[in-house]
Amino acid sequence: MSGSHPVFTLYGPALSYGATSIRVEREARGWSTNALSDRLNEAGFDMNPSAVWRIENGKRRINLDDAIGFAEVFGIDLRNLVGPPQLAAKARAMELIDEVLDAFRSTQRANMAFTEARDALDAYLAEHPDIREEGDLMVQSAIAEEANKTMLKMHGPPPGDSDGHSTDEA
Repeated sequence: MSGSHPVFTLYGPALSYGATSIRVEREARGWSTNALSDRLNEAGFDMNPSAVWRIENGKRRINLDDAIGFAEVFGIDLRNLVGPPQLAAKARAMELIDEVLDAFRSTQRANMAFTEARDALDAYLAEHPDIREEGDLMVQSAIAEEANKTMLKMHGPPPGDSDGHSTDEA
């Protein structure tokens, strides 16, 4: 199996988390570096005990094949191997982190779509100055209405207004 994936090297936090996680996982199972090396070799990942020791002690970087091998032998998700050990042990925290990242990505895509749409409208209105003011007012009004709906959904109606409408409307 070794060599079946492109060789990527883990740097920075992923490297130190991976090394820490490997040691923690190995020790939790009561395995020596020799026993872990044997299990890696049985699973098709070429790794000697010295290499395991060097990885655990930060003397050797972990490449993608190494990380996949360790994750497979330990029976854990790869991201749990290269993430902070205290978070990796908390599956719900990892799920919520994934949700935050998904929401962020969605926000980024929405921001890009908004910018592209706004640029297209601006270009069109630049070609048609006779409707520029009305077009800008329509967009501002629609955005304000949507922002108001979002605020009501997030925070509820203002104090003293149970239906979400201003109390000074006649």
